[in-house]
Amino acid sequence: MVKRLGLHSPNNETAHTIEELPRVARDVGYPVLLRPSFVLGGRGMYIVDNEDDLHSLIATGNVHAPVLVDQFLEDAFEYDLDAVSDGRSLYIGGIVQHIEAAGIHSGDSAAVFPPYKVIPEVLDTMRDWALKLAQELGVRGLMNIQFASKGKDVYIIEVNPRGSRTVPFISKASGVNMIEAAVRVWYGESLVKQGLVATEGGIGEGKPMMGWAIKEAVFSFDRFSDVDPALGPEMRSTGEAIGTGRTFGEAYAKSQISAGNRLPVKGNVVITVNDNDQKTIIPIAKDLQELGFHLYATKGTARALFEAGILSNVVLKVHDGHPNIVDFMKAKQVDLVINTPMGYRARKSDDDIRSMAMRLHIPYTTTTSAARAAVEAIRYEREGRHTVRELEGRRSF
Repeated sequence: MVKRLGLHSPNNETAHTIEELPRVARDVGYPVLLRPSFVLGGRGMYIVDNEDDLHSLIATGNVHAPVLVDQFLEDAFEYDLDAVSDGRSLYIGGIVQHIEAAGIHSGDSAAVFPPYKVIPEVLDTMRDWALKLAQELGVRGLMNIQFASKGKDVYIIEVNPRGSRTVPFISKASGVNMIEAAVRVWYGESLVKQGLVATEGGIGEGKPMMGWAIKEAVFSFDRFSDVDPALGPEMRSTGEAIGTGRTFGEAYAKSQISAGNRLPVKGNVVITVNDNDQKTIIPIAKDLQELGFHLYATKGTARALFEAGILSNVVLKVHDGHPNIVDFMKAKQVDLVINTPMGYRARKSDDDIRSMAMRLHIPYTTTTSAARAAVEAIRYEREGRHTVRELEGRRSF
């Protein structure tokens, strides 16, 4: 259907036996995302960067056939589009953009409404594809589509003819109760008659009542010992919180406070990023320095910052000796951690950093996009101006 409609999705193939899995992965092209044929909450899903890691994973006995093998889009943005269809017209409650990069389960990602880092033509493509899919599938009721984008290229990750976990969030943020709209469709009332779409066969769309709305995941990692809080395709959150505001920074700051991850307004920041993120982290580090934070970085990151004219104190990685990052955290010398691992080995080697940050309740981010959002929130927090709105929309809940 995707091909027939002229749409695009990541390369994919099914391995019907474990023996053929390496060949299928090579055909699809590394890195790949592996998932069981039926899965809830991302259970049993893995991101594999190369064939050596694949054989190591197979040896654990945790992969069972059949296995769906998808091309994994590194450094891509991911989106959720929630809509109601009456079979002809489509009301898009909202398009939310995940702050974390593609590969993090949608239930664990902070989600921004409206999208904050996307070019308009990408959003237009998503709207157009959503209408085509709704009409082709004959959806009457709720519908969720997950998209990914790299530059101007858009990909369909999955289409769900049902409500998603972001429906309550979008309903509260926009003031339009999507559940009520879907029920009215089931009773035979078109979206045009409901006033959500202007013309038959067209598209309507909601927007936040107050500037920005951000859904943040809530985790319970601190209730367990020896747990790496690094996020991946398997859902690990145990709740959600919402922050709204007139600016992105205000909404993100409130979402972090609600989720128990209040960001610092001064102190020391430790930065250790993978090679691909070294250019991206430079403006973020510069902003943190201008805000008065003291920067600490591991050797590779410190070198990249120095070449960009940013001075930082060099700190050792965990396995390079003492005193290292964990020692600094234990000594209460760290107020924020920015750590972006890439690849299976990097995720494993940095798990001590993230685990210690979690145990000591030190705010941390594992993506540069989340670090950028944190900077905006810190700016807002330093101003100390909070706005409040009532949870009262255009329709009752």
